[in-house]
Amino acid sequence: MVFEKLFGRGFKELGEEEFIELDTNDLEKPIDKIPIKVDKIEDFSDADRVQKHVRAGSIVLVKIKALRGKDISELKRAIDKLRKTCVAINGDIAGIDEDWIVITPSFAHVARM
Repeated sequence: MVFEKLFGRGFKELGEEEFIELDTNDLEKPIDKIPIKVDKIEDFSDADRVQKHVRAGSIVLVKIKALRGKDISELKRAIDKLRKTCVAINGDIAGIDEDWIVITPSFAHVARM
């Protein structure tokens, strides 16, 4: 037979009475979409809102330009607060450029290049 030539002598064709039934319930279900939120920090108190998003499982892109222009010490406090949250939940935080940071929950990480 053609199948024996392709797959070797160990290949056996199934007869009409023989069949294999597959259970389609065991198929992997698609993963839910991961929310990515865009937020901005204009004041130190805005860090609480960003923390809630990350703890809820969202990846958050945060624009920090307004606070950086206003008060650099407040920006450092806010980023330190967010960094401590990332450490506590095993997340990740990274600066994208001077105006943006990205914060991820535990199931994601930032690939640094």
